[in-house]
Amino acid sequence: MQSSGNWIIDILNYTLNFWSEAMQTIWTLLTTSPQNIRGGAVWSAIANIQGGLKAIAYALLVLFFIVGVVKTTTNFSEIKRPEVALKLFIRFAIAKAVVSYSMDILTGIFKIGHGILNNISAHAGGVLTTGITLPDAIAQKIDQCSFLDSIPLWIVALIGALLVTVLSFVMILTVYSRIFKIFMYTAVAPIPLASFAGEGTSQVGRSFLKSYAGVCLQGVVIILACIIYSVLTENPTIDTSADATTVVWAFLFQLIFNFLVLVGAVKMSDRVVKEMIGF
Repeated sequence: MQSSGNWIIDILNYTLNFWSEAMQTIWTLLTTSPQNIRGGAVWSAIANIQGGLKAIAYALLVLFFIVGVVKTTTNFSEIKRPEVALKLFIRFAIAKAVVSYSMDILTGIFKIGHGILNNISAHAGGVLTTGITLPDAIAQKIDQCSFLDSIPLWIVALIGALLVTVLSFVMILTVYSRIFKIFMYTAVAPIPLASFAGEGTSQVGRSFLKSYAGVCLQGVVIILACIIYSVLTENPTIDTSADATTVVWAFLFQLIFNFLVLVGAVKMSDRVVKEMIGF
């Protein structure tokens, strides 16, 4: 970014560029598959961990199955009945298949959420890739200020830069935490999924899959919030008849207010998913 020769304009341009880069980082993180993050090194480690946990999951599978048999049958003579034995066998076989193919199941769920996210991004019309720039009317107002008049503008610009920087980091950390959740869910998946072997414990597996689906759909909520924000800040309202300090304050207030709303929506994306879908 080239210097304009005016510190206030440079601070505001840096702030807006920093926020635009943060939005680009968020967009990249949301649209990148976990298998491709860091060249796939993290995903390889997660796959190895999940493979190691499958041995424990198989042992738990047998345990949950026995517990389920004890709870669902009044006496062991019922197990001799063909329909009961077949039902128990099918449950055990399905539970074992779920544990064995846990990576494929979670990857399939993620692909559904990722597909929705990419479809939304493709139809956003390039809104997310359009950065915020300082309007020429504001830059002209600032250039016309004397040294004494520029002091409050300098303070305003610094306050705005500080707030925007903090909010940018909060946004990026929130999106990163979603990626960490996906990695952690994938790593330990065989353990909770083994609970499907028992009728009384299967609720654990269902809750796990619902929670994982909710994490995947958080990306959809975040990308929608970013699109709505980008449209709202596309044409800021500027009163050119006011003095420079008032104009800059009004401009920053609009931006920071929309920033706060966006950050709040992103931070509460998990709650929004639960309210929307009942997860």
